[in-house]
Amino acid sequence: MEKTIELQRKIAPELSEVIDARYQILRQVKYAQPVGRRALAAALEMGERVVRAQVDFLKSAGFIEFSQLGMTVTEEGQGVLAQLSEYVRVMHGLSSLEQELAERLGLKKVVVIRGDSGTEVAVRRELGRAAAALLQEFLGNNKIVAVSGGSTMAQVAQAIYFHAPEVTVVPARGGLGEVVEYQANTIAAVMANKLGGRYRLLHVPEGLSAEAMEVVGRDANIREVTQMVRKAGVLLTGIGQADAMALRRGNSPEVVEKLTKLGATGETFGHYCNLEGKVVYTTGGVGLSLDELAGIGHVIAVAGGRDKAEAIAAVTAAGGQEVLVTDEAAASAIQEIIKSQ
Repeated sequence: MEKTIELQRKIAPELSEVIDARYQILRQVKYAQPVGRRALAAALEMGERVVRAQVDFLKSAGFIEFSQLGMTVTEEGQGVLAQLSEYVRVMHGLSSLEQELAERLGLKKVVVIRGDSGTEVAVRRELGRAAAALLQEFLGNNKIVAVSGGSTMAQVAQAIYFHAPEVTVVPARGGLGEVVEYQANTIAAVMANKLGGRYRLLHVPEGLSAEAMEVVGRDANIREVTQMVRKAGVLLTGIGQADAMALRRGNSPEVVEKLTKLGATGETFGHYCNLEGKVVYTTGGVGLSLDELAGIGHVIAVAGGRDKAEAIAAVTAAGGQEVLVTDEAAASAIQEIIKSQ
């Protein structure tokens, strides 16, 4: 395929832009359907005239269809989109980027999705779909899946498309933040329901005092769930920006300022890391900690967006992850960070 694409670039370089535009339109329609032309153009930040021309072609080819509610992708369009996805990846050099990052970050595998999930909803959903596919690949005979909280993990849960009724899903950490949909407990329940399996919950908020943690630790149910988390065969986790996560935990401005002075850019499981992968600050909490990831069967980190590049670089440098699912914007920025070090 690489030779074919290289030949296409030499003889008809303008085709790359056309293929890329049609791929983006098909993907966006798939995740937003039914959708109108104006909404589609706004989501893709393309001119309405450009979108209209490409949509007319996709309709005539039988890849999308119109109704009073808007455009939808046909069954044939779904198949073409799946095949086109790999073609676009190779066309933009994402395969070689994946290999380079895996080597430089010390990971077994890196999956890079075309686009920027920080600005494109369709890309965020693609991240979720890719992570869900990896979960199915790694699940095997594993009976316990642990999942952290966050908006990205919520996308992963929604993307589950297979059944595993023998699996129990558990939250990797206690509750954090006020958005219920992004709580680890909620995501564990949604994921378990999609799998047709079971779930257990951790009814404990993050940020408890040492005295409160000691009391909570005596609860038999909490002890049982935390033990299950540490025995998980697969862990799905997000990566947070240090300052944003500190604020979500309700830390004072002084703590946020301290993290900045310490050079913290990334956070995972209450551990704040700098770009060298050194943990410079830690907060308590119920559930997994960074040094316990080695005991997990497979650890899949999912995070994207150019603004999260430093956070991803810091957390992966700290170690414990096996696979990273990210997007092109973050991957390119991480590549630049690595080269500058």
